[in-house]
Amino acid sequence: MVDDEPPAREVLRRYIAQIPMLTLVGECANALQALTALKQQKIELLFLDIQMPQISGLDLIGTLQQPPNIVLTTAFEQYAVQAFELDVVDYLVKPIQFDRFLKSVMKALPQHDIQQETPPAVNTTESADPAFLYFRADRKMVKVLLNEILYVESLKDYVKIYTTKGPVITKYAIASLEAMLPATSFLRVHRSYLVALHRIDSYTPEDIEIQKAIIPVGKLYRQQMIKTLSGTLDIK
Repeated sequence: MVDDEPPAREVLRRYIAQIPMLTLVGECANALQALTALKQQKIELLFLDIQMPQISGLDLIGTLQQPPNIVLTTAFEQYAVQAFELDVVDYLVKPIQFDRFLKSVMKALPQHDIQQETPPAVNTTESADPAFLYFRADRKMVKVLLNEILYVESLKDYVKIYTTKGPVITKYAIASLEAMLPATSFLRVHRSYLVALHRIDSYTPEDIEIQKAIIPVGKLYRQQMIKTLSGTLDIK
């Protein structure tokens, strides 16, 4: 992967770790590092940011005689036409959701590789195992099932993940965690709070209640929260 922003690389790193057919062989903070890495080893799939210092991702593609499969990852939509003219596999706009990331992987990898690497017991419609993430907490990696998350609170450089089994505190940015969680199940309702939609007991335009915890709703997030939860009420 190539991205000059560490939080963006962390999101991709965690996504890659959840897909059996992918192996992360390197991380680069700029295009010059990527050029060196591409010369040193064979890369089948490259996740590449566009706007980076010195050389952009699009310029990097132009220098490659035999480029690998490339998925562009960017916060900007305006480069899409130019990107596909360079024959990239896919174009992901940040924040990237895991289901959209997985779709790109399935497009990028040859079908026979996917069939060989994917465990045969996996159900393509509903996995037998619930989705989960690992977080570093208390000097160990703690497994957190997504369906057990109640809500998430930002504590400056840390987040506190409230679950049905108790809280987990880990050094993480809430924006990065938001990008990793499925948008159909989790919602940002405040600059410091994410909530699990299926765990909401009640709500008003000002706050949400989950298991007796009162979570504030920020003004900037209120309209989207109301639209998501009801789809009918227009808050001014």
